[in-house]
Amino acid sequence: MSHLYAIGLGSNRPHGRYGVPARILDAVLKELQPVAASAIVETAPIGPSLRMFANAAALIETKLSPPELLRHLKAIERRFGRRRGQRWGARVLDLDILLWSGGRWSSATLSVPHRHLTARLFALDPLSQIAPDWKIPGHGTVRQHLARLTRPRPVHRSDRGRVRSSVGRASDF
Repeated sequence: MSHLYAIGLGSNRPHGRYGVPARILDAVLKELQPVAASAIVETAPIGPSLRMFANAAALIETKLSPPELLRHLKAIERRFGRRRGQRWGARVLDLDILLWSGGRWSSATLSVPHRHLTARLFALDPLSQIAPDWKIPGHGTVRQHLARLTRPRPVHRSDRGRVRSSVGRASDF
């Protein structure tokens, strides 16, 4: 039986053969042969990395189970030069299983849906281009979570009329 998976792709380090991160993602997308792929978007890093990321999402169809697909994706990462290192650090390639047509999967090494999917704009934005109505088990749709993360926030009453400066108060000058 075939399964549909949503895969998140990310890169923020150049590769000797493929060059800049967006070209790395292009090469990986050709290898994955997705049934749909988002545009590649540039996003700010989370954590200690200073380099911008190239991110994308892809829908792939396969007979592999979630753990088998995870092993396959980790093998692709290694072939592209991914090495274990600092959490949230710079990386040549990061491939994550975001969603699975089978719903939920949980083991010691894998959680589907991805634990942080609903809080990560860099994953939801490209995913919404190809699967906006995919229901995230127990959480609503991809489109709903993207709207939640991108909607304007009201200004808190205590912040109205105040100008904050990182260099000091006007009376200090």
